[in-house]
Amino acid sequence: MSLTSHQTLVFLWVFLLATVSFLATPSASAINSFVFGGCSQQKYLPGSPYESKVNSLLTSLVNSAMFTTYNNFTIPGSSSQDTVSGLFQCRGDLSNNDCAQCVARSVSQLGNLCLNSCGGALQLEGCFIKYDNTTFLGVEDKTVVIKKCGQSIGFDSDVLTRRDAVLGYLGTGDGTYRPYRVSGSGNVQGVAQCVGDLSPSECQDCLSEAIAQLKSGCGPSAWGDMFLAKCYARYSQGGYQSNGGHDDHDDDDNDDELEKTLAILIGVIAGVALLVVFLSYFRKYLCEEEKCGK
Repeated sequence: MSLTSHQTLVFLWVFLLATVSFLATPSASAINSFVFGGCSQQKYLPGSPYESKVNSLLTSLVNSAMFTTYNNFTIPGSSSQDTVSGLFQCRGDLSNNDCAQCVARSVSQLGNLCLNSCGGALQLEGCFIKYDNTTFLGVEDKTVVIKKCGQSIGFDSDVLTRRDAVLGYLGTGDGTYRPYRVSGSGNVQGVAQCVGDLSPSECQDCLSEAIAQLKSGCGPSAWGDMFLAKCYARYSQGGYQSNGGHDDHDDDDNDDELEKTLAILIGVIAGVALLVVFLSYFRKYLCEEEKCGK
């Protein structure tokens, strides 16, 4: 059965909108990119009350992420070993929708990564989640979890000066509570964040430590990531990419190509849609002139 002109037009516009939505929102996979994860050695028995508490806790994290970028929960038990606590923290620039999607993805991955583990933590590009039956909420922890450094740029004094300026701003406390911080100087940008269960002074202390470790650990690197247990600091030459990519020139080229492809595709589909409309009206005109359809 052939499509009418109206049906064809509707199909083309639906296809156009779906294509634009798919191509114009590449950040979903970016914020879900894996950074690190870990599980406690202690295990619980499948079907045990503790498993039920873990599932309830993780569900609460996912539900809460639809309304806020940070929250924590505790489900009490008969003893400290039966009590489970958990939290989630989304990157400070994420919308509620992106935050909720990231936390849901994290919970799904953590369930596979830490199957039957009494505790676990997972950091994606856009969010961090953790649960455990040991006390960690409100406890400052400056343990180095992961360090990543890019290729050396040599001792380029201009770049290193800009890098130091960026890290210096990220580590500066101005008396206000700023758990999420961004900074830029020329083509060097950085971001830092601490988990929301820390007090302002603990947050500042953790970020200062992360930045000091990052500066000394990565030296003259084009980019660097330093994740401590309760905070992180990152920088990149060429502009820090929120999608987790550090090969910035390639990213810029890819973005340009995506924009060109999207513009061409929109133009082609829009042209076809207009042609369908024109042919539809032209056919009606001919039918009226020749009294067709009688």
